Amino acid sequence: MSAGPGGFTYAASGVDIDAGERAVTLMRTAVERTRRPEVVGGLGGFAGLFALDTTRYRRPLLASSTDGVGTKIALARQLDRHDTVGIDLVAMVVDDLVACGAEPLFLQDYVACGKVVPERIAAIVTGIAAGCELAGASLVGGETAEHGDLMDADEYDLAATAVGVVEADGVLGPERVRDGDVVVAMASSGFHSNGYSLVRRVVSAAGLDLAATPAGLDRPLGDVLLEPTRIYALDCLALVDELGADGVHAFAHITGGGLAGNTARVVPDGLEAVLDRGTWALPAAMSLLEEHGVPRAESERAFNCGVGMVAAVAAEAADRAVSLLTARGVPAWVAGTVGAGGTGARLVGSYR
Repeated sequence: MSAGPGGFTYAASGVDIDAGERAVTLMRTAVERTRRPEVVGGLGGFAGLFALDTTRYRRPLLASSTDGVGTKIALARQLDRHDTVGIDLVAMVVDDLVACGAEPLFLQDYVACGKVVPERIAAIVTGIAAGCELAGASLVGGETAEHGDLMDADEYDLAATAVGVVEADGVLGPERVRDGDVVVAMASSGFHSNGYSLVRRVVSAAGLDLAATPAGLDRPLGDVLLEPTRIYALDCLALVDELGADGVHAFAHITGGGLAGNTARVVPDGLEAVLDRGTWALPAAMSLLEEHGVPRAESERAFNCGVGMVAAVAAEAADRAVSLLTARGVPAWVAGTVGAGGTGARLVGSYR
């Protein structure tokens, strides 16, 4: 490439600073809606500042989580709909934080793209801000990087890091889980943000039309597949507030590895969680993929199969847990129990 009349420019090299600044202008209002009282400064600083009120805690521990959305973004690009993947991004990190009992405080995002299209970047970040509002967290900063030499113009990828806080003596996990605990399942909103390499492969191989509504679904397949991940953070924290650490012993965020694999992460050695498939129905979209060639065993490893989060609670607290979650709009039910064994977690029975 030869220099133009005015010499070499950054824009001609594939980085449009003006477009980036316009994207920030478009997203500013959405980001400001996430502001918590502890946030210091505003959008545009070199670092996000957050004044943690340590007087609220006896011994605060900071918790952090980093994740992305994965190949669900390829589906968003295919459908040219970019306003929901930001919610997925937030869910992936804040629901990991709350698994240990931490309250999400703030989040920073990273958007890498081939070309900054201000309206598209603003739609993505507006989704991230919406997710932060659902989680009670502030979006204190982020980065939009234009990498024309690395990515095609319409390509982008997302990542985020969230920070939360939990009392040292309030950390949840396998150390608290005991024989006789009850496993409460919380319904997923769909595939969430895992398994999309398999989802897209099956959709392509089977020739499924994303604009059509297959039998058993109530809306177009593309809409079902882009349904954003449910954010459980505030609901789980409300459960802990209501039942206390004596009532709620652990949460497991059901992501890659499936229901049994992730539940096993909060079951101590010598115990196992037995989950009864008969207590819920396999979501229709997941049944559809099984009809087109995904074996049940693979389905249960790659997808959440309708459960996005589980809580291990004391047996006497189970009914209250289900009632509270249901009242908050999260479908919940008793899915199993923890008892003696050594397999971590397993599924039994058949789906309804």
